[in-house]
Amino acid sequence: MTGKTLDVITIGRAGVDLYGSQVGGRLEDMGSFDKYIGGSPTNMACGTARLGLKSGLISRVGDEHMGRFILEELQRHGVNVSGVKTDPERLTALVILGIRDEEQFPLIFYRENCADMALCEDDIDADFIRSARSVVATGTHLSHPKTEKAVLKALRIARESGLKTALDIDYRPNLWGVAGHGDGESRFVASQKVTSKLQETLHYFDVIVGTEEEFHIAGGSTDTLTALRAVRQVSKATLVCKRGPMGAAAFEGAIPDDLDQGVSGPGFPIEVFNVLGAGDGFMSGLLKGWLDGEDWPVTLKYANACGAFAVSRHGCTPAYPSWQELQFFFKRGVVRKDLRNDTALEQIHWASNRHGDWSSVRTFAFDHRVQLEQMDGYTLEKAGRFKELCMDAALRVQDGRSGYGILCDNRIGRSALHRASGSGLWIGRPTELPGSRPIELEPELGPDCGQLKEWARENVVKLLVFCHPEDDDETRQQQEQTVQRLFTAARRNRLEFLLEIIPSKVGHVDNHTNAKLIRQFYAAGVYPDWWKLEPSVSAEAWQQTINAIEENDPNTRGIVVLGLDAPEEELAASFDVAAGFPLVKGFAVGRTIFGDAARAWLKGEMNDTAAVDQMAERFARLSMLWDTARAKAEWPHNQGGL
Repeated sequence: MTGKTLDVITIGRAGVDLYGSQVGGRLEDMGSFDKYIGGSPTNMACGTARLGLKSGLISRVGDEHMGRFILEELQRHGVNVSGVKTDPERLTALVILGIRDEEQFPLIFYRENCADMALCEDDIDADFIRSARSVVATGTHLSHPKTEKAVLKALRIARESGLKTALDIDYRPNLWGVAGHGDGESRFVASQKVTSKLQETLHYFDVIVGTEEEFHIAGGSTDTLTALRAVRQVSKATLVCKRGPMGAAAFEGAIPDDLDQGVSGPGFPIEVFNVLGAGDGFMSGLLKGWLDGEDWPVTLKYANACGAFAVSRHGCTPAYPSWQELQFFFKRGVVRKDLRNDTALEQIHWASNRHGDWSSVRTFAFDHRVQLEQMDGYTLEKAGRFKELCMDAALRVQDGRSGYGILCDNRIGRSALHRASGSGLWIGRPTELPGSRPIELEPELGPDCGQLKEWARENVVKLLVFCHPEDDDETRQQQEQTVQRLFTAARRNRLEFLLEIIPSKVGHVDNHTNAKLIRQFYAAGVYPDWWKLEPSVSAEAWQQTINAIEENDPNTRGIVVLGLDAPEEELAASFDVAAGFPLVKGFAVGRTIFGDAARAWLKGEMNDTAAVDQMAERFARLSMLWDTARAKAEWPHNQGGL
């Protein structure tokens, strides 16, 4: 279809999953939870977006923190939220769940009068429906007259407009009122009422997907073949029956005498860790193949693989693969059956699913501690107040635009750091004990770096290491072990990691110094999301550096150039060279911006307004210098052959 802005719109549940962090225990004994978006349609919207489809969601969320979390997370995934209404009267649905073992997953739905179950016909915009190539419904929203009317309206518009339609039966007995609150993990309770209701709608669909148990409820029989034939009597849809470790079978016409006679795709022998959300992962892969026009064996290959990723990881949406990750998996194959412990695969999963566009990062670095402590007039209270002024200057320059950031510490700048959360700024936070070599970490992190659990998820873990390729073995080993420990803890807490290396303070540097250090850290198993490197006017040095990064990690976020208190003229010259390399995303400069203001303000020789004005002017000027350098570097490319 031409003129379509979306590939798929899903309709139905939108909630927040609170996943027990402890695996193997009872839900009663869970001590902490990880928060993810959830609900089958929401999971599928995100899962298909990760695979490169343009997806949208129709649902409702509450006018509160959890509802805003869902909207923001959907947008971070690139999902169109035009069809998601904010309900001022109802709360967002919640699910509390855990992983006991590969068979048991205790689950409680908090969905009494929740926002998404208030979806009504008025929420269905015909133009929005027609903007897509397909519409996908799920079973839960057929369980209530009000939501059923909304779904049927969307399906009628879709059919009249020539859109493709699909149903994930997604049977949850307690959401249909045929099982109790404590039976959230139940997947099948026979009910003629549910069977009749489903069969009234099955003719709307081109594809119907379900497990054997879900086809049992749709077909009114616990014999799978009998159930499939009953569904076939009321629907011409392709029926896709999921069979767990045996993969799936698609039936386009008459139902044969054996499930094995259906069309199948290759399966993947992996370890089952968490079955929750596997069906939504499967459906995401299926929709990718189906909407791309692949045949059923290829489509089911996509679906089986996405389901395999889901059952091998913690959480639902966070487990689903990107298209890049899926292609890597197909090319390389299964190396470890416990996919979550496959280092190469997990690195691609992490790197290809990061959120945010940080193609440009103009950063005001005021994470300095020792430099302020050594200034005349310093007190902890005054320095904290000064960092608030730094934050004022950063926000003035940012002015709500993307591509700006700060580096701020928690020791002196805590109030400014916390204030930055939610501002749209890129936020780096230091962890090193200033001046230490071999590197030591700030004591507040704890010996196991456990404090990272308390960090805001938008904080980037930043570590400065004074190192050199000619370091003695003991120093190098000690520093690499510390970096690796912090990197591992950051990744475990889903925090991005920035590694700053400064060899010039240790020994002589040449065009190959940074490249040698970078290769050493990759060899030690450290894969920074960001590198922060010294300024250089040598194009050869930059090229060697970038070669070292890209040969080890083509998915890195990029490089920011540090300042080292250099005069503006020197920084401008280094920007002119660095901006010619796309992997260099911007700068992180501190004392060049705040040094003069800090010295004067701490001694009482400059007031707040003057300090903010001076720092904002310098930060803005450096940003302009960077943007100009980047524009000059890109100009020949942008002109093409002219």
